[in-house]
Amino acid sequence: MIKIFIADDHTLLRDGLKQLISDIEDLEVIGEASRGSEVIEKMMDIPEFDVVLLDIQLPETSGLNLIPQIKTIHPNIAILILTMYPEEQYAIQAIRIGASGYFTKDGTPEDLIAAIRKVAAGGKYISSSLAEKLASYVEEDSQKLPHETLSQREYQIMLMIASGKTLKEVANSLNIGITTVSTYRQRILQKMHMSRNINLTHYAIKHQLINIRE
Repeated sequence: MIKIFIADDHTLLRDGLKQLISDIEDLEVIGEASRGSEVIEKMMDIPEFDVVLLDIQLPETSGLNLIPQIKTIHPNIAILILTMYPEEQYAIQAIRIGASGYFTKDGTPEDLIAAIRKVAAGGKYISSSLAEKLASYVEEDSQKLPHETLSQREYQIMLMIASGKTLKEVANSLNIGITTVSTYRQRILQKMHMSRNINLTHYAIKHQLINIRE
């Protein structure tokens, strides 16, 4: 049985998805949320599920911001973006930060079920056009150093963490929430293929991004 969590702020869509999934023998909806704050809160109370159907735009926060948080809580969960926004707007970014697939809401029910099953099995669900775009991005990124793939804000926070600042100190310095800093940290580690803060420190020293005495 594939257990599914739905995160979308449209009641009619959630109800429609639940009705569609209820007719499929091997699928089951075990939770839902309509706001960004509810997603993490409700997931904490669910010990085991397989797929998150996640909208890009939710009240309070975006689905893109939630992806690293969800992967932190449930690293093995497959996240399938289900949105009205076309691929060229958010798809590559979503896949690169941890989503397993990107499905637009004008797709057919049959294709959605196929997408759910594919990501639940550990695969990726992307269109052929998106696959070409991703291949192009991978080729471009392969020619860059890891820190060169970071956004300006990510690079700023990476340097602060690499210099030994705690998440609280970074949050206070930038006047943002510690949860936001934690989300940035997870995204930075993922992009740079690292697992701990000390890895960032060693990298920053090696590439002379920070002074060893800092």
